[in-house]
Amino acid sequence: MIVGANRVFEHQGKAYHLQVEDLGLPDAAFEARVYDGGTVLWRKRIGYADVVAKGLDKLAFEDELRSLMEKTLHTVEAAIAKGKLG
Repeated sequence: MIVGANRVFEHQGKAYHLQVEDLGLPDAAFEARVYDGGTVLWRKRIGYADVVAKGLDKLAFEDELRSLMEKTLHTVEAAIAKGKLG
């Protein structure tokens, strides 16, 4: 199980804390959040039932899930940079 990922994204003098957290197989979803100084600015639940349905072995499943989480973080960074979040 992948717990999640965290990073700080700096934009226009602000440091945003980006986080993705796996909610586990029963939910087949992870949650992405953007924090500014401890305040949640944005959150979204992203399902990954389609990844589960592929029937991958554990390593391949974790690699694909990690890739989806990283892609989500990059998308969130782009949204912040375009002024759509924060």
